Amino acid sequence: SILMHRRLFLYNFRNLRKAKGRRETYLCYVVKRRDSATSCSLDFGYLRNQMGCHVEVLFLRYIAAWDLDPGRCYRITWFTSWSPCYDCAQHIASFLRSYPNLTLRIFMARLYFCEDRKAEPEGLRRLHKAGAQIAIMTFKDYFYCWNTFVENREQTFKGWEGLHENSVHLARKLRRILLPLYEVDDLRDAFKILGL
Repeated sequence: SILMHRRLFLYNFRNLRKAKGRRETYLCYVVKRRDSATSCSLDFGYLRNQMGCHVEVLFLRYIAAWDLDPGRCYRITWFTSWSPCYDCAQHIASFLRSYPNLTLRIFMARLYFCEDRKAEPEGLRRLHKAGAQIAIMTFKDYFYCWNTFVENREQTFKGWEGLHENSVHLARKLRRILLPLYEVDDLRDAFKILGL
């Protein structure tokens, strides 16, 4: 099926602060071609990581095989259950530099950090610097995903307890990650002066 089962979506995209047991990354995507003021949908669907290959790399291989017309503009939107790891962020940034006619928006349910390296924040900063628009999923994004990618049997999306609060918390965390480092140092200095 081109659509994701409801339980699969609700389990994997739930924006919990501690998402134990959720080891797979799911990626829902929409690919559009921009023609002047209008856009034309070319494809949509979802993927999940496969043994030995992260879902972001799978998608990049998939879209690279399209042989995109360099004279046209394309917009890709992802909704992911986890933010990209450092290595995937590097691959995506490199891909975006190779395709200047392509824009990428990534909406993430949760932020992924490997405990052994802590390199993921730097990966997100590099990805942002390469032109990717990255944000945390809100109720509106979940609603869109539910109606676009999920086999919902005409049921209306109902958010879970804590969806909004967790989105706000994660968005603040992402905003702090994406702040230029000199601004972070300025904030630390200001807190020291204030005795905080």
